[in-house]
Amino acid sequence: MSARHEVDIAAKTALMAQSDFVEAFVVDVNGVLRGKWLQPGKSKCLFGPGLSIPRSVFLLDIWGNDVLEGGIAQDTGDPDGLCTAVPHTITRMPWAEGNTAQALLTMREPDGGYFCLDPRGVLSRVLDRYKAAGLTPALGVELEFYLVNPGQTGALKIAPRGADESGWRGWQVDAVGLSEIREYEPILREMMAAARFQDIEIETLISENGPGQFEVTLKYSDDALRMADNATMFKRSIKEIARKHGLTATFMAKPYGHCAGSGMHVHMSILDAQGHNIFEGTPERGSDRLYHAVGGIIRTMPDTMITLAPHANSYRRFAPGVHAPTYGDWGHDNRMAALRVITADPSASRVEHRVAGADCNPYLAFASLLGSALLGLETKADPGPETFGLNRSPHAPPLPIAWSSAVEKFADSTAIADIFGAEFQRLYIACKRQEISEMRKRISDVEYDAYLKHV
Repeated sequence: MSARHEVDIAAKTALMAQSDFVEAFVVDVNGVLRGKWLQPGKSKCLFGPGLSIPRSVFLLDIWGNDVLEGGIAQDTGDPDGLCTAVPHTITRMPWAEGNTAQALLTMREPDGGYFCLDPRGVLSRVLDRYKAAGLTPALGVELEFYLVNPGQTGALKIAPRGADESGWRGWQVDAVGLSEIREYEPILREMMAAARFQDIEIETLISENGPGQFEVTLKYSDDALRMADNATMFKRSIKEIARKHGLTATFMAKPYGHCAGSGMHVHMSILDAQGHNIFEGTPERGSDRLYHAVGGIIRTMPDTMITLAPHANSYRRFAPGVHAPTYGDWGHDNRMAALRVITADPSASRVEHRVAGADCNPYLAFASLLGSALLGLETKADPGPETFGLNRSPHAPPLPIAWSSAVEKFADSTAIADIFGAEFQRLYIACKRQEISEMRKRISDVEYDAYLKHV
């Protein structure tokens, strides 16, 4: 451990000790934060033996129920595991009352190995394979979200701030408009300040294609694990800040059926041991290794779909002719393709992955992208012909754009077992199947309106 690291740990320990309490949490397979409030004296364990948390907390469905088919809760007596803190996530919570701190945790096995269900461990295992190959992935993230007014507009469940039920006032779209940012300035300023407070580097903020929709760009980094941490912590921050202002920040993929969905676009390059971008070629074409990585991503994209679009609502984003692709295709500077290859500045050559929704778990989405790219490099995969505009490559594989189909693709894939591990694959599928089963019991108002009297 370096002297600098020791000073950092000492500072973080002191910060927690001086707090009123510490909010300590893990990230479950759905990306939901689950944890405890700790008294300052108890927080010392986060850099020592660890905090006891049930192992089953990582395998809860989206409603917080145990996934019974997983067999790690009731069948085993629901034992605890030990979680330790991720040091850089220990900060004050600027949105909270009083002097409070937060800490993201990760769980390890008794032998020091990653716990198979901890999403942070899933991504770490993929990154270990890159390290063994002498490679380092670098990522940048564009993350979209809506600010909505919950339950305040008559019969509407949610609506933009100031909206009426006519669907006109408050529903206007001002894409890339500064006036829209001004309308929400107090919230957005506080959001940006909270990000800086947590050392989350946000490069840009724009209004997007929906009413009250915004996009932030998280600065490109060669620390993919920290990028996933930052995306997770940012989502937490903006939700808490919006709540203070009487609004809800939602990363739901499609909160309004008639408006743009929210995505999470990921830019990826790969560095060699000398820090050189292995994708670099010419302004017209990247290196061969870039296209091998693209080939691997495309080959496994149907199998990874459930990590990119994990929920029932996720699949409302996907339709022909929109910016959420329905085929695994690629094209040079083509925003209509699933993978946009960018080579205009050769040293910054990269791939933009455009499929994931804002509702995904960043750790699992990054593991899918990076794991499949590495498989492509190892096998020198062929990406096939490119897509030009909407003229899709005839060889592009169709993506499963139905929730249950995506689950079964993940369940049956040998590539997924290689990237995620067979045990994670089995347990994650048990979670998704339980959610599908529960959803099928819920009858929507649209179904009653269409069928109750007419069939």
